[in-house]
Amino acid sequence: MRVLRAIPDLAELSGPIFLAIGVFDGVHLGHQAVISTSARHAKTAGGTPVVVTFDPHPARVLRPEKTPPRLLTATEHKIALIRDLGVEHLLVVNFDHGFAATPPEEFVRQLVTHARPLREICVGHEWSFGKNRAGNLMLLQKLGAEHHFDVVGIQPVMVNGMVVSSTEIRQAVEGGDLAKAAAMLGRDYTIVGTVEAGAQLGRKIGFPTANLSAHSEQFPPNGVYAAEAKLNGAILRGVVNLGHRPSVAGGESKRLLELHLFDLDRDIYGEEVEVRFTRYLRPEQKFDSLEELKSQIARDVQQARSAG
Repeated sequence: MRVLRAIPDLAELSGPIFLAIGVFDGVHLGHQAVISTSARHAKTAGGTPVVVTFDPHPARVLRPEKTPPRLLTATEHKIALIRDLGVEHLLVVNFDHGFAATPPEEFVRQLVTHARPLREICVGHEWSFGKNRAGNLMLLQKLGAEHHFDVVGIQPVMVNGMVVSSTEIRQAVEGGDLAKAAAMLGRDYTIVGTVEAGAQLGRKIGFPTANLSAHSEQFPPNGVYAAEAKLNGAILRGVVNLGHRPSVAGGESKRLLELHLFDLDRDIYGEEVEVRFTRYLRPEQKFDSLEELKSQIARDVQQARSAG
């Protein structure tokens, strides 16, 4: 997949150009409907489909005074998921204050100027864009008529009677309903992070852990989980402890994701790991001694191994 980093890069692609545009946090079933519809229309017309998304998440720029939403997929994770859909061209637009101040008409003018020619824009039915989010599907259709490109608004995708949305999925993950999240995502929910050095307490008690620095992604509830991790293309089983480590003196102020991988005998500091939570085992708890903690971890490992 070719990743473009600026709107003028569209001029390098053969037309006609079909754009699927959205933030696409989570790349859930609704997002997939936008992307697949655009790709299908492009194939029928012999055109080039391009997925257009934004980095960072617009909320982090537009509402910095508020706590930004935890993401379902940080940018690199999102790019990987879009690649897995078979997308050949992805445009990642830098969303900064300058871009946020662009009027919707100017944004469309830039697309028309560099996509030669622009044949279609496909978006979700509630998509908004441009300065103060002044642009919507109705304005986009008006601009399409003026600039001679088609506009497709994809209606909501429903799962079990509910509209699929990033907000709904985020709330499901936060509440521990990973089955609901998976149904709306069309895949199991995973977290991608970088392994960083920790206090190495796990190594001292015989269960070395990888401390995962997640890229602003939404965590499920605190506790211990059986898990699978994708590391350099390999799938490894293990146990995750998510929380504040209350058994350590003072605990931790921030939530930590500690991953013990079975039968791994090397350091993986600095490597990217994708974690899937396969089964909730127990809540996080405080132990009076390291021996008690060690015994419980041994039971957790045994239970996770037997979970299949």
